[in-house]
Amino acid sequence: MRDLAQLRDAIDAVDRELLAVLNRRAALANEVGELKRKEGSTVYRPEREAQVIHNLQQRNPGPLKAAQVATVWREIMSACRSLEAPQRVAYLGPKGTFSEQAAVEFFGSSIEHVPCVNFDEVFQAATSGTADFGVVPVENNSEGVVTRSLDLLLHSPLHIVGEISLLVRHHLLRLSPSLDGVEVVLAHPQALAQCQGWLSKHLPGAERRAVSSNAEGARLAATNPAWAGIASERAGSEFGLHVAAHAIQDEAFNRTRFAVVCLPQVLAAPQASGQDCVSLVVSVPNRPGAVHDILAPLKRHGVSMTRFESRPARSGQWEYFFYIDLQGHPSQPQVAAALAELQSLCAFYKVLGTYPVAD
Repeated sequence: MRDLAQLRDAIDAVDRELLAVLNRRAALANEVGELKRKEGSTVYRPEREAQVIHNLQQRNPGPLKAAQVATVWREIMSACRSLEAPQRVAYLGPKGTFSEQAAVEFFGSSIEHVPCVNFDEVFQAATSGTADFGVVPVENNSEGVVTRSLDLLLHSPLHIVGEISLLVRHHLLRLSPSLDGVEVVLAHPQALAQCQGWLSKHLPGAERRAVSSNAEGARLAATNPAWAGIASERAGSEFGLHVAAHAIQDEAFNRTRFAVVCLPQVLAAPQASGQDCVSLVVSVPNRPGAVHDILAPLKRHGVSMTRFESRPARSGQWEYFFYIDLQGHPSQPQVAAALAELQSLCAFYKVLGTYPVAD
């Protein structure tokens, strides 16, 4: 049996081999980048990266777990991609938000950060060219859809090219490690809603104050010993705060789904990856059976619907927009047929995006 020194020497030798192999991969990525520049094709291909990770997970002999393989290779691809052209990614800031975490987990660490003060600014940054991509939350499994994101998608020229589902752990952060003396709790309205049960039980007398982001709540909590923020441990580290209470969200498996958006000229709709989603928004004439009629083509062509949400059209006529997620890709005949038939029934029809689904 090898002793500790021998094992460390063996690890050092493997690390040197890894470094050599990674640099070989980076050199190949540079060659790919040169070809893409000559052809005028896009650097980032989410369906290609999804296929690479999936294939590696299928061939993984262990002991690394599938999720760990995905994390490692996403960082490798991010570093190699940045040699071709770094991606500028807009998200709800400041540093330490879950939106920033989602951006890093999706694109990897080798991105140019573009923190924004609200969701409108994220869309504006990606539309104007200040950023190549935007990352916004669209749905939480306990509080439902993020309505502002859906409203912006309806009217924006941006389309969805990817998604990531993030396990969200909310922590109570403040200058003191104790719960004593908390007068104000600051967080994004969604976070306050996701933690309302815990707050009612443990801090019933504290004012709940909504702010633009959880990280902004953490930043403000660092300015007043009587204030606390609800945010990630990353935000706590960023602003020098203690975790006064861990994982205070009411749902143990609290997940938020984020959409990755960009202009079509930055990245066209990804090709089929084998595990894809089509997101669209439609409206139908206000008549009996109209909603049933738009669902019938999906059943007829065997296309599964994974999400169905309604939002008021604000027309004053009790009309609604319906946000629908379908399983599959428009290149599949049954999906194409269902979409064509569905469009013929709608007063308004817009495809919000086609993209690989999150793991």
